Amino acid sequence: MNSQNGFLLSFIKYGENDAVLHCFTEEEGFQTYFVKGIYSKRNKKKALLQPLNMLSFTINPARGNEIPSVSRFELVKNHDMYMDIKANTVIFFISDFLNQVLRHENKNPNLFFSIDEFVNELAVKNYQCHLLFLITILKIQGVAPLINDGQYLDPETGTFSVSQSHHLFTKEISAIWKTAIRSENLYATKIHHSLRKDFLDSLLVYYHYHITDFKIPTSLEVIQQIFE
Repeated sequence: MNSQNGFLLSFIKYGENDAVLHCFTEEEGFQTYFVKGIYSKRNKKKALLQPLNMLSFTINPARGNEIPSVSRFELVKNHDMYMDIKANTVIFFISDFLNQVLRHENKNPNLFFSIDEFVNELAVKNYQCHLLFLITILKIQGVAPLINDGQYLDPETGTFSVSQSHHLFTKEISAIWKTAIRSENLYATKIHHSLRKDFLDSLLVYYHYHITDFKIPTSLEVIQQIFE
């Protein structure tokens, strides 16, 4: 057996009482775990199955091609955010997002720390932090735009140019990208409410060009409705 801290990204009910969990762990990166009996009537631990909860798992080694099973798990940090509809919407969007883009990610302490930092920002009601967190991931993955004197970001080349190459990447939106990338305190970057939808759309376009097999998260429509 070994212990592992990880952020829960998604979970699927398996049979009557069991579940399969997808997590991003501190020591082993993206992992899939099997939990037996979590949905049984007497098991109170199912309340801990909330996206982006940081959990401490005790793992039984896998046999052959089996999925490693969890013998027990506990909540590491208690963030009371799930009753806040805006925070809850952000959590589901980001967990949906990470469940896709981290699927093949191995151990990455910078990524693990950045998820923790994002959750802490959301806990203090920074409702734009998900936008800036997506910039953080690009920086860690080494595919963030390169800064130069241009005023318009070209999402395909990842560079700034003197003329606009994509309708979403206006001078205003490109300036937010540049400010965020340069900022030493990323989450202090201010994004005007009226620009947040277009900025999120620009992020998704950029991910399409620079993250292999990227697909638009299914929760996008919900988060756009909440933040209209």
